[in-house]
Amino acid sequence: MSTGLSDNTWDSWAGSVPPLQRSTTLGPRHDPAATSTRLAQAELADQYMVYEAAGGVWHFAAGSAVSLTAHPTTITARAAGRTWTCPTGGRPLTAFAAALSALSAVHGAHDGGRHFYGWAAFELAHILHADPSDAGAGPLLHALIPSVEVTLTGDRTVVRAVDDAWLRKVADLLAEPTTRQLPADGTTPEVTERTVAAGTAAYGSAVSRTVADIRAGLLEKAVVSRKVPLPAGPPVDFPATYLAGRRANTPARSYLLDIGGYRAAGFSPETVVEVGENGRVSTQPLAGTRARGADPAENERLRTELLTDPKEIHEHAVSVRLAWDEMAAVCRPGSVAAEEFMAVRPRGSVQHLASRVTGRLRTEAGPWDAFASLFPAITATGVSKRSALQALARHEEGLRGLYGGAVFRGSAGGALDAALVLRTLIGEGEETYLRAGAGVTAQSSPERETEETCEKLRSVAPHLRFAPH
Repeated sequence: MSTGLSDNTWDSWAGSVPPLQRSTTLGPRHDPAATSTRLAQAELADQYMVYEAAGGVWHFAAGSAVSLTAHPTTITARAAGRTWTCPTGGRPLTAFAAALSALSAVHGAHDGGRHFYGWAAFELAHILHADPSDAGAGPLLHALIPSVEVTLTGDRTVVRAVDDAWLRKVADLLAEPTTRQLPADGTTPEVTERTVAAGTAAYGSAVSRTVADIRAGLLEKAVVSRKVPLPAGPPVDFPATYLAGRRANTPARSYLLDIGGYRAAGFSPETVVEVGENGRVSTQPLAGTRARGADPAENERLRTELLTDPKEIHEHAVSVRLAWDEMAAVCRPGSVAAEEFMAVRPRGSVQHLASRVTGRLRTEAGPWDAFASLFPAITATGVSKRSALQALARHEEGLRGLYGGAVFRGSAGGALDAALVLRTLIGEGEETYLRAGAGVTAQSSPERETEETCEKLRSVAPHLRFAPH
């Protein structure tokens, strides 16, 4: 059934969300990445997510009986076999946040604080910061409130479920020995290099046009990306690709998902926003890139080059400056600080200049206010954000979708952890693709920015694994 829903009746939906009233605590898993991947491979439900949070904590969530999906003009909520729909009034994030905040009233004071998992498409940015007509008509936000949630830490494994059947199913699966191995048919170096080089001529042209815009004074920086569709062949095994890629990468966050129409295996180099239930908020802009390989001496040479390159330093500094301004818009006066500035962080096949800006949320602000201010990450758009979005709409072909957006985990108690979707294998419908971008400034050259996208694609492309024929 379909029922009209106004902003003050989200409690009807939240009241239909079943509590996770069953739980059990098991011993630690020696390899949480492999355990999480095995849970995903078990196909327990039609939708799932693995989310690697800070501190070596992995979360697995499955079950799709309860969900939210926001389009530009409508939002749909599902729970207990019912469907509610209502208009967003052109403010899909506001409607989405209102629905999730209702969980706090119903589940926040008990049930350990209910969690949700989801994604935000890059096109939400056009509604928040630029021209809504560039957002398209597709889904912009999706959240799953799971039927079962597994949290793997260094000293325990906690399983929480809506009923005994889910609890037993997952506990029994965790008790089984690991038997499934990675498929032997991974990609070859030759295929990897052909893949990362696809479409470079068109990309160089887009970089040149963007540089011309910058020199004309239309903007200061834009992160121009290119899409690399995978060639026809056996289907990609997303869980196996995730595990192989996680073994080789050093991400800030990682995720494996099949929810809301997207499949993804990603190794995010940075977070868009991290909000604690205590109101502490932080963001982690990364900008400035050099390759990183197996030779320590060469890595150190490139690290020194990165720290002294005027173009890379300028690109990073303007990103941190804008992150500061966006944090100040939602944080208490005087609370914003740069806790880290221009460190070098290894991220798989590349190394980046990295900073961290922190603050305390204003009393009247919540996690989604911080998300609205900081999304999408400066390092996936540019400076100014509005002008960069307009430039990307001119110079990139088609919509980005999940790329450059966010994958997130949050709680009814007000926490939100959102990873930037970069270094990610994406499946959408029948298409599977990679995508990478580079920060374009007035000093950019098409050749260098093209090579930077190749460096980033090598964080994922060599680790592709394919399902058996």
